[in-house]
Amino acid sequence: MQTIRDWLQRHLNDPQVVALTIVLLVGLGIVVFFGDMLAPVFTALVVAYLLEGVVQKLERWTGRGTAVGVVFALFIAGFGLVLFALVPTLTHQIAQLVENLPRMLDRGQEALLRLPERYPDFFSTEQARAILASIRQESVDFGRRVVASISLSQVVKLFTLIVYAILVPLLVFFFLKDKDRLLDWLNRCLPRHRHLARTVWHEVDVQIGNYVRGKFVEILIVGIAAYVIFILLGLQFAALLAVITGLSVIIPYIGATVITVPIAIVAYFQFGPSMEFVWVMVAYALIQAVDGNVLVPLLFSEVVNLHPVAIIVAILVFGGIWGFWGIFFAIPLATLINAVINAWPRSLPDHRDEAGTAHDPTAVQRR
Repeated sequence: MQTIRDWLQRHLNDPQVVALTIVLLVGLGIVVFFGDMLAPVFTALVVAYLLEGVVQKLERWTGRGTAVGVVFALFIAGFGLVLFALVPTLTHQIAQLVENLPRMLDRGQEALLRLPERYPDFFSTEQARAILASIRQESVDFGRRVVASISLSQVVKLFTLIVYAILVPLLVFFFLKDKDRLLDWLNRCLPRHRHLARTVWHEVDVQIGNYVRGKFVEILIVGIAAYVIFILLGLQFAALLAVITGLSVIIPYIGATVITVPIAIVAYFQFGPSMEFVWVMVAYALIQAVDGNVLVPLLFSEVVNLHPVAIIVAILVFGGIWGFWGIFFAIPLATLINAVINAWPRSLPDHRDEAGTAHDPTAVQRR
């Protein structure tokens, strides 16, 4: 107990440590208590952070205002393409997938009933029927949950999404246009003793910026490559499967494994146990191999310096707290914690002794 008391007294006497602690607690409090209300602001911050690198590169040849205008126009064009081209395609393919589910279940039932005939030593008729009963029950429960979710609350959520679609681009524009003014205002709100907090921020700023931009590029490359390959192989629901394949890279080590299941199911029910099915799975494995062994080292070689166990723990913890955004920012948040630990003073000098030495000229002579 005395050791803890001494540690607290030693560190809380340092104004730099106190300032850093206050900044971290205030930031955590804003996210925890106002995260839902400020979701458009956080989303716009992420997008602005993503676009800032492009703005800075264009700023070398043009002014800040022109660079912001060009980048924001490209962002609106991409946002409109996603909203009016990709989203309807995904909606249509999801509807087709739902329509094909009964046929897929029938084929799955036939395959399960043939298992006792093909492998009598491993499967019995009773086991196959038990599996089928379990699948039917899960399907019924899933249908009930879907029907129950379609209510007035969905209308409210749809209205909220429309508001977000208007607010987020506006906030992105002002974050980019008035970046210096906003940073100056934020700087005035920070504690006076902020050297330690600034040191942590400078270390994290570069890594988070590179991580967000690199992750966005990785999602685009993997998603486009998957779409082209699935189209060439004639796989159904190519756009839908390509999107989830691209988004799977958000969760390192886990996403690729989880997304393997729906791709294998769709390919199996479309092609059956044939060479086409094998080619689809080989192509998917090749995409993940190129992503893990080529893209990730190129994009994140100087960004992520964390052990895989630390990354998995961060994904589980922050994903459990903040859902999708917790998963997306698990690595940056773990990097922030690591930066705080590295910057936290191990041992603090005795300020009183330094002060006495500085003001007592005879102290140096005595020494």
